[in-house]
Amino acid sequence: MNASPIKVLVIDDEPPIRKLLRMGLSTQGYEILEASNGKIALELLDQKPALIILDLGLPDIQGHDLLRMIRGRNESVPIVVLSSRGDEAGKVQALDLGADDYLTKPFGMEELLARMRAALRHQLQVQGERPVFRSGDLSVDLVRRLVKVGELEVKLSPKEYELLRVLVQHAGKVLTHRFLLKELWDELTDAQYLRVYVRQLRQKIEADPERPQFVLTETGIGYRLRAPD
Repeated sequence: MNASPIKVLVIDDEPPIRKLLRMGLSTQGYEILEASNGKIALELLDQKPALIILDLGLPDIQGHDLLRMIRGRNESVPIVVLSSRGDEAGKVQALDLGADDYLTKPFGMEELLARMRAALRHQLQVQGERPVFRSGDLSVDLVRRLVKVGELEVKLSPKEYELLRVLVQHAGKVLTHRFLLKELWDELTDAQYLRVYVRQLRQKIEADPERPQFVLTETGIGYRLRAPD
């Protein structure tokens, strides 16, 4: 017996984009629900989609308001936001409101599929957090607080480890500067503190800290840890 297809709710007011997503995602075995505005989207939430693709530029409900409403009804469904180029502030706000990831229009189908898989995997990870995280040569044992690159154990300061732990718990997801500052210092302090610790962490776990493979910068937004293998 085949597993039932994963249900994806596409919220976008542009018919060509909805058609592109319907065709691209259907061929990958996803079941598509479509909403051309916020009102229809809220009604379709009753069908319990496993993932939501949300365009922030909707005709009836402001995208961030709709995101807030969706999160009010469902705290865990992964949400990938579509936004216009150069709208860093809008992306940061969406991530702070609970979006899992974002894509800038125009985007490639392969990139979207990869972001969707990462968001779905992240949700499973949060539900049943794995004690050992692995991505490439990097392994983090959250129970023993043991960090290795290849076979070599890496010694981290307490704050460096806390930063890595938060990134591991949300691997594959973009974490905003604001979110990380709040998690690590319990209050909003200068983002320069965060940059210093990210730089120190990269010095210890990256083969080339100037071209990081694990702790990736999302310019103007925050950081993302490479998703697990």
